[in-house]
Amino acid sequence: MVKIGNIELGEFPLLLAPMEDVSDPPFRQVCKENGADMMYTEFISSEGLIRDAYKSTQKLDIFPYERPIGVQLFGSDVETMAECTKIASAVNPDLIDINYGCPVKKVACKGAGAALLQDIPMMTKMTEAVVKATDLPVTVKTRLGWNEETKNIEEVAERLQDVGIKALTVHGRTRAQMYKGEADWRLIAKIKENPRINIPIFGNGDIDSPEKALAYRNRYGIDGIMIGRAAIGYPWIFNEIKHYFATGENLPAPSMKQRVDACRQHLKFSLEWKNERLGVLEMRRHYSNYFKGLPHFKEYRMKLVQSLEPEELFSILEDVLVQFDGYFLETKAKKVDYAGVD
Repeated sequence: MVKIGNIELGEFPLLLAPMEDVSDPPFRQVCKENGADMMYTEFISSEGLIRDAYKSTQKLDIFPYERPIGVQLFGSDVETMAECTKIASAVNPDLIDINYGCPVKKVACKGAGAALLQDIPMMTKMTEAVVKATDLPVTVKTRLGWNEETKNIEEVAERLQDVGIKALTVHGRTRAQMYKGEADWRLIAKIKENPRINIPIFGNGDIDSPEKALAYRNRYGIDGIMIGRAAIGYPWIFNEIKHYFATGENLPAPSMKQRVDACRQHLKFSLEWKNERLGVLEMRRHYSNYFKGLPHFKEYRMKLVQSLEPEELFSILEDVLVQFDGYFLETKAKKVDYAGVD
């Protein structure tokens, strides 16, 4: 049984990665219903939370069906991070997660996210301050290092465990790689092999199929897997992986009705949570992902991204179901050679 503090997550949990402008409550809902064991909010700026900025405070919205759920925070100032941890803890999430992995310039160039990989003492000091500011378990998500020459994740794991974190998720790329190239999980495995490490270690990066999830579980010995981009428009990946682990067989690809139903549910909750205008506008980024690979979908996609009326959007989705009912898309998983993997 994998545990973060007193939170029981099962034998091999599948975690939904915190993704900016993606993993909001509506998206989390469809992922939870399709097998995600643990989820996180979008990452929240400590400065924004201190200033009571609406965009930051809205991200603290969590719902009972989402549990267990963590609030993910990022920032560059130790005192501000400690203060915002208290604010976040007040909404009663299950844990607090610190983002030391975001590679984008607007975060890293301000000394937050992956930038802390260049200053391990500061990272350690900040983590200790967050741990002391809350009674909740504190976890961390980070990368292998800042660049190829500074892959310091093994030191990071030891030092952060020493100041009290209860789990560590590692994305198998450096900050310099951004999201390019293939994730390297070998250093993640070395953390697990370290006899000093006794907290759960989760791997993240490039898991896009049940076969790859099983291969990486067996090869690298991690305690669980965090899935990000592969779940966008494809929340079924969590249950597909679980089914494959249990049976060695793949579930059928989601039917067109399943795809339309998930998209419709996502839209419905988006309208309820964000208000009608924002719900319509922010849902536009998701339509192509739900129907990726569908031939001749462009006409419907254009209608979906141009409409401002909820009733019309639901009607268009119904037309999609009628037009493509019975059509099965192949799973979007990449074909990967697993030769030599246990």
